[in-house]
Amino acid sequence: MKIKVGDKVEAIDDNVTGIVTQISGNSITVEDSDGFEFQFVAQELILSFSKDVIKRAIYDSDIEAVKKEKESKRRKPVPKVKPKERNAPKFEVDLHIHHLTDSTKYMTNFDILNIQLDTAKRQLEFAIKKRIPKVVFIHGVGEGVLRQELETLFGRYNNVQFYDADYKTYGLGATEVRIFQNIAP
Repeated sequence: MKIKVGDKVEAIDDNVTGIVTQISGNSITVEDSDGFEFQFVAQELILSFSKDVIKRAIYDSDIEAVKKEKESKRRKPVPKVKPKERNAPKFEVDLHIHHLTDSTKYMTNFDILNIQLDTAKRQLEFAIKKRIPKVVFIHGVGEGVLRQELETLFGRYNNVQFYDADYKTYGLGATEVRIFQNIAP
């Protein structure tokens, strides 16, 4: 704001309030209520407002407009990922037969097991090829035949480590496979 002759001003560093009587270049003369004159540089003064002007500025302002202005400047919160979820496997393979075929009519248990093992082998090869570090094979609880066959399959790979998947998420019917990329299959 530009200070003019007749404006009421306050000193920033001193307890001086008064009216501007003269401006010459960067030097401003201020007369206080007792009639004393003080010399200030323009950067040392600010315009003084009465308490009524300040109250009107606060209470007569559009509160909704101020709220919108504040909201627009806020950053949107970034969802925090829990450490457990951060390391959770991203690639899941469900080996339940109803997810793999439309119908199991006329199929023997041997045929069903072979389809499930072929799918598991294809998905494991895909994960190794695409450098996916963790895969969860959901096999279900059942009698444990598919689980034993999967363990035999995973045991053939040098770069694979397998263990039970997270019990809280999958229960007992899933095996998690960790693939090491720097070891030859």
